[in-house]
Amino acid sequence: MSNFEIGLWSFPVLLALIFLRMPIGLAMLAVGFGGKWIVNGGTLMSMMQLKNEVYSTFSSYSLSIVPLFLLMGQFATHSGMSKGLFKAAESWLGHRKGGVAMSAVGACAGFGAICGSSLATAATMSQVALPELRRYGYSGPLATGTLAAGGTLGILIPPSVILVIYAILTEQNIAKLFAAAFIPGILAAAAYMATIAIYVRLVPGSGGTLERQPYAERFRALAAIWPVMLIFLAVVGGIYAGIFTPTEAAAVGAAGTGIVALVSGGLGWAKIKESVLSTGSSTAMIFLIVLGAGQFNSFLALTQLPQMSAEWVGAQGFSPWIVLTAVLVLYLVFGCVMDSLSMILLTVPIFYPIMVGLDFGMSVEDFSLWFGILVLIVVEVGLITPPVGMNLFVINSMARDIPIKDTFKGTLPFVLADLVRVVILTAIPSITLGLVWLIY
Repeated sequence: MSNFEIGLWSFPVLLALIFLRMPIGLAMLAVGFGGKWIVNGGTLMSMMQLKNEVYSTFSSYSLSIVPLFLLMGQFATHSGMSKGLFKAAESWLGHRKGGVAMSAVGACAGFGAICGSSLATAATMSQVALPELRRYGYSGPLATGTLAAGGTLGILIPPSVILVIYAILTEQNIAKLFAAAFIPGILAAAAYMATIAIYVRLVPGSGGTLERQPYAERFRALAAIWPVMLIFLAVVGGIYAGIFTPTEAAAVGAAGTGIVALVSGGLGWAKIKESVLSTGSSTAMIFLIVLGAGQFNSFLALTQLPQMSAEWVGAQGFSPWIVLTAVLVLYLVFGCVMDSLSMILLTVPIFYPIMVGLDFGMSVEDFSLWFGILVLIVVEVGLITPPVGMNLFVINSMARDIPIKDTFKGTLPFVLADLVRVVILTAIPSITLGLVWLIY
């Protein structure tokens, strides 16, 4: 059996281990190490490579940004910012048809800007918004579907842990990726709000409205969320102004969010301990997946599978747009059975060399940024599609009286909105790249 064939057989073996409920990081590590052992002829070279790769992977300064952003998200969760964000959005949008649900989306976007985690955004905002949605008569499918979809904004609107991982994998500038994600993130929030507006008109009785608030109340609610705006400006503005590197900005953001949480009274010693332990646990999980993916991808590189696949695709003369469409469809399929981080780590080292070798009429850097945002948006869809839509299960665990099938049903309009957005951003790359060109 050739090395190429060994590389091909590794995929069904990996999927079999995942379906047998082996943790995906451990599954990738086992298949990668086992594959390298076979390719190297059972020598100790594989053990030496594993030792060197572990050190080279985790000695990377860039990875330090991950626990810092995770800690920032933990502090934000305990700070009470989520309630202020929702009340501010509700005061401006609540009187419209579907306005309370729109407020939840707006609050998710604001919270995602200081959290960077989809699951944390969905879980935190559900605690605040779900009681209000029920109070004003929103149907189960619309209420839970809105919060599940709104939670996905946490991984798109900067800062985003997934974007950091993609930047490391493809050796791209993290700050430029954040800039590229900003407008698509705003479009996502606007598209979700438009979807709600259409839904409540097509399905009468699915949602109520609040009384119109006077402008004095609206501006008072807006003034109450100044810490969120200050932290966002400090983190993102500091990066683009050249004051901080992304890692320094993550440290400033974590410290600032922690101070706000302490001042607000939401962060006692018990919560600090819980935040640190939760950050450590999440970081360990992510780093295990990073290690497993690194081992698996170095095995694939040893078999020459990514390079040979890229050469084969280039030799077939396929249209670059057809190949891009096929890759995005594969991401949609993978998203139904895999979590977003694992999917990015497993597939980007395989698909990226293939895509970079095609001519889309733009520089490699521009293509890398554009492709990364498209991938991230499609990965978002996986978070709200069965059977492994993580956001769906997070929301459903907080609304146990609403059947999971109703939550699935409620997300369908938002999935359609996401697909339309993917088509628009694919057809018009300048929407994604415009802010990058303007800043840099």
